[in-house]
Amino acid sequence: MADTTLVSVESPPVERAAAPRVKLLKTGVSRRTAWLLRVASVVVPFVLWWAVSGSGIVPDRFLPAPPEVWAAFTEMAASGDLQSDLLASLGRIGAGFALAVLISVPLGFLMGTVSWAQPLFEPIIGILRYLPASAFIPLLIIWLGIGETSKIALLVLGVVFFNTLMTADVVRQVPRRLLDVSATLGAGRARVAARVVFPHALPGILDALRVNAAVAYNLVVVAELIAATSGLGYRITRAQRFLQTDKIFAILIVIGLIGLTIDVTLRVVRARVGRWSA
Repeated sequence: MADTTLVSVESPPVERAAAPRVKLLKTGVSRRTAWLLRVASVVVPFVLWWAVSGSGIVPDRFLPAPPEVWAAFTEMAASGDLQSDLLASLGRIGAGFALAVLISVPLGFLMGTVSWAQPLFEPIIGILRYLPASAFIPLLIIWLGIGETSKIALLVLGVVFFNTLMTADVVRQVPRRLLDVSATLGAGRARVAARVVFPHALPGILDALRVNAAVAYNLVVVAELIAATSGLGYRITRAQRFLQTDKIFAILIVIGLIGLTIDVTLRVVRARVGRWSA
């Protein structure tokens, strides 16, 4: 019988095709370019507004020029009306948003950490979040009257359901390996929730608060459009009755600037609390 010998033949190296260069969808820009873009995003609309209002294409009654808006702003500030209305609106936002956070964050944390809480609460909260908060205004007036309580309740309804579900989603994203390691080291459920889950989820919770703070800020204006005697929304309604569009524009600019301040403040808090989070 012929002797057969297995001979290993080394195959020639196969040349790998060069990986195609993929252009990233997101590319970085320099700090200087970023600041130029930020300035342009404000300056360009402002210049267009001034140009259109100054051209006479649109009557001043419908589109006042920036100098007229500035004059209206200084008039309201000098009389003290703007400051009192602003404080009234911020007070309602603070009370309503704080109450919504006190309800939604613990409830969302419970839904994200306890197995029975999600199927118990998520269906009803999922239904309620699709009901517009403004649709509750007639009921809130019937139940709570036209005072401060109904306005604060409107803010709570507009924020609490969305923030609960967003908090629960963030808590559920905590990596399983962190929980397994904590359990291996002998940590109890309460300790894991306090020392592992909550710190890991805190940056995401603050992101959810940033989003829903804007919702509360918008709803306070809606609440003040009805049966109010103070607040920025009330001041807009009062200016509309007398066709004072310059005051309306001034108030809208104040609303935007205060809202931006709230957002930047929460962003700074988030950056400092969750530096480790990308």
